[in-house]
Amino acid sequence: MKYFGTDGFRGEANVFLTVEHAYKIGRYLGWYYNREHKAKIVLGKDTRRSSYMLEYALVSGLTASGADVYLLHVTTTPSIAYVTRTEDFDCGIMISASHNPYYDNGIKIIDSNGHKLSSDLEEKIEAYIDNKTSELPLAVQKKIGTATDYSIGRNRYVGYLISTATRSFKNMRIGLDCANGSASSIAKSVFDALGAKTYVVAIEPDGTNINQDCGSTHIENLRSLVKEQHLDLGFAFDGDADRCIAIDEFGNEINGDHILYICGKYLKEKSKLNDNTIVATIMSNLGLFKALEKESINYVKTTVGDKYVNEEMVKHSYSLGGEQSGHIIFSKHSTTGDGILTSLMVMEAVIEKKTTLGNLAKEMTMYPQKVKNIVVEDKKAVITNEVVIKLEKMITKELGDEGRILLRESGTEPVIRIMVEAKTEHLCDKFIKQMTNVIKNQKLLIDN
Repeated sequence: MKYFGTDGFRGEANVFLTVEHAYKIGRYLGWYYNREHKAKIVLGKDTRRSSYMLEYALVSGLTASGADVYLLHVTTTPSIAYVTRTEDFDCGIMISASHNPYYDNGIKIIDSNGHKLSSDLEEKIEAYIDNKTSELPLAVQKKIGTATDYSIGRNRYVGYLISTATRSFKNMRIGLDCANGSASSIAKSVFDALGAKTYVVAIEPDGTNINQDCGSTHIENLRSLVKEQHLDLGFAFDGDADRCIAIDEFGNEINGDHILYICGKYLKEKSKLNDNTIVATIMSNLGLFKALEKESINYVKTTVGDKYVNEEMVKHSYSLGGEQSGHIIFSKHSTTGDGILTSLMVMEAVIEKKTTLGNLAKEMTMYPQKVKNIVVEDKKAVITNEVVIKLEKMITKELGDEGRILLRESGTEPVIRIMVEAKTEHLCDKFIKQMTNVIKNQKLLIDN
């Protein structure tokens, strides 16, 4: 599609994603859900400077089409999903570019069941944005929509998070990195309510510092906090708090693959892992799959994107799935990745097992994994090139059970991602170099 990717409509604010786009998205969604009854749509945003203009543009479009809008203001993406599915809203909209820098922004649309919007409806919105459909009628007189403060919805979500915890966090010393984003006004209050002693960084958003050297993609500050304060563990969220990366007591990073293993094993012990299966993506580390096999836990691989993980989970009623980046879905509690919920589930495993996060994570050995992005003329031409395929098979055979190579097309850029896992970083570098050279010699790079 032209605008919508696996995680909504995302790009640089007022360059790729403009207020005109937001207005037209609002117009279409307001009209679409308002056809048979008075539409109710919940709207939230993260802390980016551009979120305000996009919020007002969406509200203008939605109300002009007759929909009533309920504003959660600064909140998390999973809170929008929670409120939408539990309080009879037609859809939810979150303004956020997740882990991207502040100058980017995005519009994520969630259906009434709390799932990402269907591709069919996204295509219809795109057609309207590009003026490929007839103009939509404007609401008039009493049919014009209203906008209402609905911060109570965010408060209900916070209460729900607290209710999911089965153990007190008393005597636990926990670090939190809120990425100067949506978690800034939520995460600490949740952990405080559960009895933890919390130490927090990156909770002073100014509109331009979201994800800046902080959060789940920059865990150095949280690592320093955990080590300097001798904390039990720490959690880092991204801008809209749908991701979670942890730090153990030694300062080691515990990524989404570790979390899938730790929580999957714990759920299996509690007989709560539906069909004894975890959903991961093709980019999850080989170490995760080997560790799951050792525990006799089944796994399913999807293409990259929590949207696809969730679709697989819904299709087969699986209870746990996620990505290495920290998008983790616990279907009992949520329909989307939820960073704060994930941290609570990790805490439950740590407390119930009466051990440390480091001890739980050390059971899984991560393989060195390297990824190189190369800009190409034609992504399909690379993937289907006979010489490239031949080399890929040769490398796969040489790596055997102790590694793998994967070529993946970017969904939004003219880029092929070459991922190699092996016993050593040297082998990763060797095979990435070999594949890059072959693609170059086949004159498939964009600079050729």
